[in-house]
Amino acid sequence: MFAVVPLGWLQLKAQKLRLVAAVTGIAFAVILIFVQLEFREALFVSAVRYHTAMDYDLAMLSPKTDFMVSSKQFPRGRLYQVLGFDGVESVTAVYMRLVSWRNPADPSNARNILAIGFDPSEPGFSRLLSAEQREAIKIPDQVIFDRRGRDEYGPVREMLDAGQRVSAEINDRRIAIAGMYQVGTSFGLDGGIITSDLNFLRILPTRKKSAIDFGLIKLEPGQDAAEVQARIREAIPMDVRVLTRQEFKDLEVQYWNKTTPIGYIFAFGAVMGLIVGLIIVYQILFSDVQDHLKEYATLKAMGYTHGYLRNVVLQEAIILAVLGFIPGMGIAHLVFTKGADATRLPLEMSVESAAGVFMLTLGMCAGSGLLALRKLRAVDPAEVF
Repeated sequence: MFAVVPLGWLQLKAQKLRLVAAVTGIAFAVILIFVQLEFREALFVSAVRYHTAMDYDLAMLSPKTDFMVSSKQFPRGRLYQVLGFDGVESVTAVYMRLVSWRNPADPSNARNILAIGFDPSEPGFSRLLSAEQREAIKIPDQVIFDRRGRDEYGPVREMLDAGQRVSAEINDRRIAIAGMYQVGTSFGLDGGIITSDLNFLRILPTRKKSAIDFGLIKLEPGQDAAEVQARIREAIPMDVRVLTRQEFKDLEVQYWNKTTPIGYIFAFGAVMGLIVGLIIVYQILFSDVQDHLKEYATLKAMGYTHGYLRNVVLQEAIILAVLGFIPGMGIAHLVFTKGADATRLPLEMSVESAAGVFMLTLGMCAGSGLLALRKLRAVDPAEVF
């Protein structure tokens, strides 16, 4: 097969404008596939940033909760019942709600931000907050700000890095920013703050302390999460759910992938990119076969098999795939870099995703080549001449 590469390449470069059009079309399809698939992956990765960052082995939540930002409350007493089970080391009650944040540099600019409250003596946020930060939020009206939040929240990062004191209005209450943690944005969140449960209730005075949004359960070292989960489920009423860390993350991903149209739109966009590329390559290769029909007929009359001619067309398809993939990947990488800076989303081109898109591109071009071969298969040298 590879012995005929020069013939395929010579046929392609003989029509330079057609070659440029084909490479441009394939590059466009590659960019579209990359962008759609990577934004879909960023959707899922960013959706579980807090799920990944918090310190727990099991999570307790209301059966009515579909995703984190729109959580439903359940009795805090249910969580503390878990402390009586063998293998449970500690629990952390988590309060969570969107609140109104006013830009400290421009108080007329208000936008929603995620507020999280917990008892600083409980360990659920030990991965996110230092010991000093957990002590700081015990002070009334002090919070920790997400360094990787959107710029629309104001120059908080710059002011804190410069050693300035920063305060902002949250739900019309003056709050001091005592430090920063790092999680980042998602398709549903632009930023966040973490504070104590008491400060959370000061910001949201209508909330009851006895009603929490999530419970984080930390197990003793060496305990099997699935076994402890089964024991808790048998004893705790069905008004709460107990999930492993992976099940908790899967619940969030399933919501964004199945319940909202976003996951479907990104998947559909990738499929459309494949279809566009398929049509472009098919048109190019079909035109090439049509233009060289007499030459192919001559080769068949000389005794060359259909398999030999098929390999020539497939080699053209592979060459086009490589030539279109390289610039497409480069432009997609630039799009990801600019997009990550603008949105704070985890847009990164991994080796695995690049390899996957390259295989899709090869399959797209090879499929187009096989479709274009239908004309060649039926050619009769006697009829052509």
